[in-house]
Amino acid sequence: MTSEIERRPAFDAQRQIKRVIIDANLMPGDPLPTEVQLMDRLGISRGSLREALKGLQARGIVDVVHGRGMFVGRLSMDALVDGLTFHTQLGAGDDHRRVASELVDVRDILERTLIEQVAREADAGLVRELGQIVDQMELTGESAPPFEELDRQFHTVLYRSIGNEVVTKLIRAFWEVLDAARPALPTSQDDRAENARHHRAIFEAIRAGEPEMAREAMQQHFSGTHRWIQDSPARRPARLDTEANI
Repeated sequence: MTSEIERRPAFDAQRQIKRVIIDANLMPGDPLPTEVQLMDRLGISRGSLREALKGLQARGIVDVVHGRGMFVGRLSMDALVDGLTFHTQLGAGDDHRRVASELVDVRDILERTLIEQVAREADAGLVRELGQIVDQMELTGESAPPFEELDRQFHTVLYRSIGNEVVTKLIRAFWEVLDAARPALPTSQDDRAENARHHRAIFEAIRAGEPEMAREAMQQHFSGTHRWIQDSPARRPARLDTEANI
């Protein structure tokens, strides 16, 4: 006869597994008890346990490595990125603009606050690295490095010194989702030139050690991004582009 605990839904088993992790004071990367140990402790079948573990794995709470075992998952935004990217690619026209604009709003809130700390604390190494990236962003022609990759690199380097893993992962996550919308929002050479000017202004404010100037430059940057989104002739990405990002 099926026991009462065995009739509990999968999400309840997931909650019990999380409680095991917390009660044991396990940290990301630490091994979990074996399947047999968890089955005995929770009073559930192997099938129910594995169903619960799959759900936790999809959310990044548990990491199952074939041939090695089960481990506490590390902080990841993969599930957030996958979900947002998928729904971004479902839309067309105004849908792409709306999603992209909302993502930019979130980045604007985060980065306008963080940039002041960066401007106050930037050392010579950070200033030098940011300056090199901006110099490359201002290059034109076929020999110039890919602009969007330089843009991503600038913002990644910008907040590396803060040491806040959650913030940096969030910014990276929202960037990746915005990248998924780019095929539907074409970027012109004029757009890139304006973007490079915004990054130059941010860099100069950081080099001068002026937090308020840096905040204002960042606000202007995102205002320009909003204009690009609204003015871009939105189109649905080609099927190949969509499949490449799923």
